[in-house]
Amino acid sequence: MSPFRARVENGHLILNAPTTLPDGTVIDLVADDEGDDLTDEERRTLHEALSSSWKSVEAGRLGPASAILDELRERR
Repeated sequence: MSPFRARVENGHLILNAPTTLPDGTVIDLVADDEGDDLTDEERRTLHEALSSSWKSVEAGRLGPASAILDELRERR
């Protein structure tokens, strides 16, 4: 089943979605944040990289974004 799409109007959810559910069916609508699909190892690697980057910032080792992007492009 596809997710439902609704809009808020005067504090009420308004659905305009055809369904094959029988009349009187009660459903729970949930605002879903699927997050990401990182594995624990990938998340750990990301956090280590962010921590390392922040330490560089704190130490004053900064550069313009354009220079950093140029360097990354050269690595490809």
